[in-house]
Amino acid sequence: MIDEILDDANERMGKSLDSLQVAFARIRTGRANPSLLDSISVEYYGASTPLNQVASIAVEDGRTLTVSPWEKPMVTEIEKAILKSDLGITPVSSGDVIRIPLPPLTEENRRDLARQAKQEAENGRIAIRNIRREAIADIRELAKEKEATEDEARRAEDKVQTYTDARVAEVDAALAAKEADLMEI
Repeated sequence: MIDEILDDANERMGKSLDSLQVAFARIRTGRANPSLLDSISVEYYGASTPLNQVASIAVEDGRTLTVSPWEKPMVTEIEKAILKSDLGITPVSSGDVIRIPLPPLTEENRRDLARQAKQEAENGRIAIRNIRREAIADIRELAKEKEATEDEARRAEDKVQTYTDARVAEVDAALAAKEADLMEI
């Protein structure tokens, strides 16, 4: 029973870290990255569909993304969706291809994006600590109901703390890498 709690906590902490990586991918850096457009959905035959399912997204050069819709009538819909997004980018249509030039980041923009990255990292740490708290509560409940000895419970709590420390260190490393990427000119 304790092993199930430990495995579940470790798996959920890993998912929190994966979620953080997705959040970091949405934060724009100085370079063009197709994952920047992952959060954009387009109206496609009456249904809201992710952009990457109605068009191919590629990096043309270091500061330009190209979006090639699979159906020509989708060009205007995709342009509208990109303009409505909160990314602060303006698409340029040239027939059946949409180019998205990414303007260089100013120092102020970089600081704002770094602040946003720090907030996302803190949210990740909080999620990991909440998972730790729940796992330890479950372990203590098992010990209280005499389904596990106090020694087993104590060892399991230490293991949960070890998992937590490792995952928080991974969050810190990911944040440092993202900040370095943001501050790079």
